[in-house]
Amino acid sequence: MNNRISINSNICHGKPVIKGTRVLVANILSALGSGDSIEDILTDYPNISYEDVLAAISFGAELSRFEEVPYEGNSI
Repeated sequence: MNNRISINSNICHGKPVIKGTRVLVANILSALGSGDSIEDILTDYPNISYEDVLAAISFGAELSRFEEVPYEGNSI
């Protein structure tokens, strides 16, 4: 689905994270929903990129379609 998102049962209990980090996609989406800007998020999480934030948004959008979406988890 997205090469910047990883789902691995050994990392953060299998919750989606930015690949190569332990930054939860849910935390990024929650911060955006609370009014934080992308710049705020990049300040809070200096080990992720602008493109990673966009990937998190895209991932959330895919899941919100309420359809079955196959995802091939990437292990790190």
